[in-house]
Parts: sequence; C-alpha cells; structure tokens
Amino acid sequence: MTTAAFDRVAASYDAQWTDTPAGRAQRDLVWHHADGLFQRGDFLLDIGCGTGEDAAHFAAMGARVHATDVSAEMIRVAARRGGFTTALAAAEEIDGMPASYDGAISNFGALNCVADAARVARRLAELVRPGGRVVVCVIGRFCLWETLYYAARLEFRKAVRRWNNNAVMTSLGVPVYYRSVDDLCAAFAPEFACERWTGIGLLVPPSYVRLPSGVVRVLGLLDRWLAGWPLLRGLADHRLLVLVRK
Repeated sequence: MTTAAFDRVAASYDAQWTDTPAGRAQRDLVWHHADGLFQRGDFLLDIGCGTGEDAAHFAAMGARVHATDVSAEMIRVAARRGGFTTALAAAEEIDGMPASYDGAISNFGALNCVADAARVARRLAELVRPGGRVVVCVIGRFCLWETLYYAARLEFRKAVRRWNNNAVMTSLGVPVYYRSVDDLCAAFAPEFACERWTGIGLLVPPSYVRLPSGVVRVLGLLDRWLAGWPLLRGLADHRLLVLVRK
C-alpha cells in the first residue's frame, strides 16, 4: 500500500514538496544541522531517499552515499541525478545492505511510515560503526501551524490528527505513525544514544500553507535561532534527532 502510494506521486513529488518555498526552507534547515556531522569520504546510508535530494546534497559534499527507498518510482527518479548508488529496499529490510557505514540519514517522515521503529534501529546498529551518527527527521506529534490552520477552517479532525496513538491513514492511503521524541529515543536504545534534537518548521509552515517565498525565507532564518529552544521545538512541523551509535 505504501509502495503504490509513493510510486503514484514520484513524478510530481518535487513540484509538490521539494521545490515549494516551505519544502526548500525546511530541507535547508535539516542540512544546516546535519552538514557538520559528516565528513568528505564518509560512507552514508540514506533511508527513504525519495527523489534523491538529500543523497545528491551529501554526495556533492564529498560523501559516498547509498540511497534506498521502498518505491521503485522514487528510486528511478533519484537514480537520474547520479553521483550516488541506489537500491530498492524498505527501511525494515536494510539489514541486507553491504559494508559498514559512517552514518545514516532518514529525512522528512520516512520512519513515520514504519510500524516498528525499533526493528529499523536494530538493523542500523548492524550497519553503522560505533561513534557514527544517524540523523532522523520525522513528522512531529504536534504541529502548531497545522492545528491552527485546520481549526480555523473548522476541520477539527485534521487539526488533532497527529495526537492519535495509533496509525493515521493519510490522503495518500499511507498509514502514518506520529511518535514522540521520547518514544523514538526509546526505540533506538540501547544501540544508540539520543545526542540532541531540534524542531524543523517552527515558523516555516507545512507546504500546504501558502506564504510568499520571501516571507518563508525570513521565517527559515528565524527558525535557525528559535526552533531549538526547549519550549518551542515541540511545536514544529518536524523533529530532527541526532543519534550516536554506541
């Protein structure tokens, strides 16, 4: 079900998300936090690579990147970028990947589509060397922008949909799990320590909230300063966790 859904949107994914002002601003925030964690020559695993935007970015920085996704169409789009290797694989099946990685990244909710996050953590523990960092960006359990946006339109079910403890079916027909940071850190223990986490998209809105691109750029700059504050980071659209392999 998940595979078919992402196959359908692969061709239009960049136009609908990656290249929107909010999509670009949120991804730039992820790179702002992640770039300094990896070095030239590092071997990185990209889990749920989508169209390959992150894989291409880190490859351009000099990393060797192996990008995986559950969707064959997403992999097809990603492979056209060049500069990194690709493989068709679900996040739960990455134990079949060769070699030892210096780090890994899973961006923008790939792990929200996984029912058993602890299983992914166990597989990563077999692949990432001790001291290696795993950067995970997931859709947050609460987003102030989303709650206010849908409540103002009297769409109260959507306004509180992330608060559900169970899987929530999205408009794409994909079941999504909105986990807390504590739950994610627990899923990755004892193999990984949660080094730190920050919000992604505190002032920068979700992509369905349309604001002028210049306004979004300013909000992105403010997010670099504000979205890491303990009292504010839990209001953001996404949570970015830095996990260290013990």
